[in-house]
Amino acid sequence: MLKKRLIPCLDLQDGRVVKCVKFVDMRDAGDPVEAAKLYNSIGADEIVFLDIAASYRGQETMKEVIARASEQVFIPLTVGGGIRTVEDFRTILSCGADKIGVNSAAVKNPTLITDAAMKFGRQCVVVAVDAKRNSAGRYDVYINGGRVKTDLDAIDWIVQAEQLGAGEILLTSIDRDGTQEGYELSLTRQAAEAVNIPVIASGGAGSKEHFYDVLTAGKADAALAASLFHYGMIKMNELKEYLNGRGVPVRMV
Repeated sequence: MLKKRLIPCLDLQDGRVVKCVKFVDMRDAGDPVEAAKLYNSIGADEIVFLDIAASYRGQETMKEVIARASEQVFIPLTVGGGIRTVEDFRTILSCGADKIGVNSAAVKNPTLITDAAMKFGRQCVVVAVDAKRNSAGRYDVYINGGRVKTDLDAIDWIVQAEQLGAGEILLTSIDRDGTQEGYELSLTRQAAEAVNIPVIASGGAGSKEHFYDVLTAGKADAALAASLFHYGMIKMNELKEYLNGRGVPVRMV
């Protein structure tokens, strides 16, 4: 059985780690390279770097940060934010990233997913989906850091992304982001049941039980969190011991 992954997310703005609630209310959370080194040492399975300002400010992804981190971190690094072209994929991969996350650019130009998968392999292509529940109980896709609502249904878009060549889905619930109220299990479960590629759940982690719930009832392949890890509210080794004790297969530290 494939092991479930626990993934710290480092949201970057102006070269610093920040944390926000429902994509707003920014707080500084430290130096990204030092944070990545720490997570590497305590047993994180992967690290996600997201330049949360890049897609709407037109900033480039933090190339220097990724290059420095990749020299000192020996677990997979996924990088997203401001990736618009296949050449952007090439540039960030050459800095030391293992996978590239695309969100806004993939919605605006879906062929980017296919082109990147053909050139670098679909294992390098992570399609990030920011979703928010609507009045009908479905989920709408938002882009540009959660600022712009699209006409896309989240589950339909996830299915299409897999067909286009995505190797993984990073699925964030805007409603739950930073709330620590638990993952959006219905959203994650629907996505996981709709595709045959891994789904990473994001948004809402607040307790060890929340991780257990999303990795079991939510059917996620991995769980991503920020605040809980950044501020030491949950220790990585303790979380893995808890999950292992409840029968969830994880890579023990």
